[in-house]
Amino acid sequence: MNKYELFQARWNFSRLVLCNFLALALMGFWLWPTANIAFTHFDEWLFNLLNHPLGESAVWLDIWTVASMRPFDIVVGLILLSLLIKGDWVIKAVHVRAATFGFVAILMLLLIVRTLFDKGLKHLGLQHSSPSMVVDGALKLSNFFPNLPGYLDLKDSSNQSFPGDHASVLLIWAMFMTAFSRTVGQRVVIWCLALLFMLPRLVAGAHWGQDDYIGGIAMALLALGWGYYTPFAARVSSFMVRVTAPLFKPLSYLPGVKNMSVVRYSEV
Repeated sequence: MNKYELFQARWNFSRLVLCNFLALALMGFWLWPTANIAFTHFDEWLFNLLNHPLGESAVWLDIWTVASMRPFDIVVGLILLSLLIKGDWVIKAVHVRAATFGFVAILMLLLIVRTLFDKGLKHLGLQHSSPSMVVDGALKLSNFFPNLPGYLDLKDSSNQSFPGDHASVLLIWAMFMTAFSRTVGQRVVIWCLALLFMLPRLVAGAHWGQDDYIGGIAMALLALGWGYYTPFAARVSSFMVRVTAPLFKPLSYLPGVKNMSVVRYSEV
């Protein structure tokens, strides 16, 4: 198998158009006043369902407080990365390095999409505050733990919560991994993890549901479409595999590390 089978070697216009159409359709539906009111009512119910139990159990409160801290995002990132580079789980070992660089390339596109989203929303005056700041009776984690050190950075509120950045990264990872998955079991694990790691921001009230299932999905679809269904990921991945080969060579002599698929194989 070569790079042309790992990523799209040429423009896949049908899939690209589909990704863009779905993203724009989601945003259009969200902007429709009647649908937006329905989303808001649903999200208020969802927030109360997830947030109110925080006041009923100290253990439950502690779990979601830890999960809502910025350092926990590092743990999540390591889990997702380990599954991405685990050879022969979803992605074949020989292609792990190329796939990793391809994923990073798509994340770069996601950053561009997010920047454009931000500018557009501000220009149109469509930004909104998170539920923890506007819903009556919201339980804010920072009120329970007012003396947490700043470096823990408890994420439970935002003046600009749309779209969900955290969710978009999880969703693009899930979509990317699903594109290479071969079994139902793999897809179940992938999407269960993505949804599980999206929950902390929803429980804490840093995001509305629509920030994730509208904004997060729309951004992920745009980044996936322009990254995976064009030659972009294939070309960036191929280039990065070539230029980083000298950096990986010394790692191939280190015990333990040398057996990692991302180090051991470099074929595109």
